[in-house]
Amino acid sequence: MLILAIDTALEACAAAVLDTDAGEFLAQESQLMKRGHAEALMPLIARVMQSANLAFTSLDRIAVTVGPGSFTGLRVGISAARGLALAAGKPAVGLTTLSAYAAAIVCQRKSAPVISAIDARHDHVYFQIVAGDGSQLVRPGAAPIDEAIAASQFGAPHLVGNAANILAERWPKDGPQPVAVDAQPAPDIGWVAWLGAAADPETNPARPFYLKAPDAKPAATPPLAQAASS
Repeated sequence: MLILAIDTALEACAAAVLDTDAGEFLAQESQLMKRGHAEALMPLIARVMQSANLAFTSLDRIAVTVGPGSFTGLRVGISAARGLALAAGKPAVGLTTLSAYAAAIVCQRKSAPVISAIDARHDHVYFQIVAGDGSQLVRPGAAPIDEAIAASQFGAPHLVGNAANILAERWPKDGPQPVAVDAQPAPDIGWVAWLGAAADPETNPARPFYLKAPDAKPAATPPLAQAASS
């Protein structure tokens, strides 16, 4: 199976082509960035596909991170994945950023629970807790930092994600301390690809996975309407 993986959910713009039969990546590229995903993504995908020496119609599916993450970044990646999948006549699958973060730790087959955490700003995080074998302990959610920490009642955890340091700094001194802290600006694009290969397109659609509403909300009455009525 040939998988094109795309990630623009957080602070990276990345793509990779995985050949699952050979167990290797034919090409991959990742650029750290907080903004500019829309301008960078399609040229980056073109370079990766050219390096892999593949046509889009040769792919078996396209995998993309669907959140939680930046609302703008998510729209860029998901729109690209859907458009390419439609043009190539291939399925698109969505994977959460939290699961991609956790996968890199779960594959190490350690016993510690894994807390994936993403900065949601305003003293909140998006988080998920899984056991060392990957089974879910606490489902994905958004919560104040202290509540996310309090939800971890499963022993000394492995913290991963772009909010790993945030949790570590607030971790109670009188409780089991984290066994490791992996602060990463974005998940490894390789794990997005491997998760995409295992995902069922029917139950993992390429659509946004939001855990809270946008910070910016439209006014109840548009400004022009307000001006016209005054």
